[in-house]
Amino acid sequence: MKKRNNNVWLWVLVPLLYACSTQDEKETTIINSVQLEHSILSVSKEAAGLQVPWDLQYDHINHAILFSEIGGSIRRLDIRTKNVILVDSLKDVYHQRTLGLLGMSLYQPEHEQAYLYLSYTSKSDSLIFSNLYRYDYSLEGNLSNPKLLLQIPGNTGHNGSRVIVSTDKKVYWATGDAASDTFAQDSSSLNGKILRLNLDGTIPADNPITNSYVYAWGFRNMQGLTHNANGTIYTSEHGDAIEDEINLIQPLKNYGWPQIEGMIDTEKEKAIAKLSARQEPIKSWTPVVAPSGMAYYGNHNIPEWKNSLILATLKNQSLRILKLSADGKKITDENVLFKDQFGRLRSVLVVPNGDIYFCSSNRDWNPQKGFPKPDDDVIYRLRLSTKATAPIIKPEASISVVPTVKNGQTLYDAYCASCHKSDGKGLKNTFPSLAQSESVNGEHKTLLKLLLNGLSGQEIKGIKYEGAMPAFSFLKDEEVIEIANYIRTHFGNNASTINQQNLTSLR
Repeated sequence: MKKRNNNVWLWVLVPLLYACSTQDEKETTIINSVQLEHSILSVSKEAAGLQVPWDLQYDHINHAILFSEIGGSIRRLDIRTKNVILVDSLKDVYHQRTLGLLGMSLYQPEHEQAYLYLSYTSKSDSLIFSNLYRYDYSLEGNLSNPKLLLQIPGNTGHNGSRVIVSTDKKVYWATGDAASDTFAQDSSSLNGKILRLNLDGTIPADNPITNSYVYAWGFRNMQGLTHNANGTIYTSEHGDAIEDEINLIQPLKNYGWPQIEGMIDTEKEKAIAKLSARQEPIKSWTPVVAPSGMAYYGNHNIPEWKNSLILATLKNQSLRILKLSADGKKITDENVLFKDQFGRLRSVLVVPNGDIYFCSSNRDWNPQKGFPKPDDDVIYRLRLSTKATAPIIKPEASISVVPTVKNGQTLYDAYCASCHKSDGKGLKNTFPSLAQSESVNGEHKTLLKLLLNGLSGQEIKGIKYEGAMPAFSFLKDEEVIEIANYIRTHFGNNASTINQQNLTSLR
């Protein structure tokens, strides 16, 4: 007598269970209704009181949302009951500011072993590493048999990192440049890259570079990674002080960092690209919006958003809908939702019925004004609805936020406030306060040099600040002077003003 394969029966039942699952769901309070051109969406809180959820994955066997928390916990939200349980807690995760348990990818093929791929940072003595692990994932949703697939250098920042399994059944790992000036452009380094692996961690025979994991390179710090039904891969990436990016990933392409930021639009960048071909992003933002997690929406359920990228942002604190061209190679339109409403948004997930889940990241290292709220962090859901049952909001067309009025406060808000805060008080042990600061109130050239050249960490009166300050040399002279004088005459400062002559000698 043949032994029955329970997996086969399970896969027969899954579509039936999914079809009736929404009927069995516990109701959650609708906090907003979103009015699109034809559709109405409901917004609800599905889970709250979380600790910086970083990645969301759909477990279609258990009809649940699997999510990572940056401190090292993996939890599962039951979509029907709304119960959240702890799946596992990883003991060797090193969490500090942006380091910790980051990207995940849940691979659940029919009739085969399911895997959970995890990207996280670890520390051994003084060395920091980025790790890609694979765990077996059981039908009940338990983890076992951890296998380290790849370990690369890490740093106190710029560790990425997202991971997906695409339609070609290959693993793609988006790695950060580990704050190195050379890794991203070194094709023999695995940092600042899109890496491509077989499911077991070996190098695919058809990779573009023989015996290398490297698929594409020239990246700074990717925070989002997704693909469409055809396997076209997209990333979101943090720029420095300018040019956050959305990139369409192609094999053997060089995406420019650090010699080229965003579009190839300066004479220096054009000269570099002429000597060595570089790939431009399909979208960039200046000032930056800090793009984070991203998902492709290919469902018919919300027709206005079909064939779009749904992007979470941290600095801009919004969900952005990026409409793609029919061939998926261009972004043709951009709309913004929830700006400053839910705080920093970290990850986005689209499930098979067209629902969209996204999560806030307000208990992380850099909370914005008014956050975290008492119930942060939160997993939210967007779902098609038949009518509006809560206050109505509408997506706003994206308008460039490049300051048109070049006054000091406008420029400060655009480029400085997300780190040093609107009151200039900074962030403890990360970004120093600007109030009564010797660097601000002292000789004019001290502040001007900081603005022009940036700084990677600093120590002030025995306190070490970990946050790096980008260079703002791209600003026009009058803009640098406006920001400098705004800082020197606000936040309790009363320093003398800076003029063009002071700046000219330092340019």
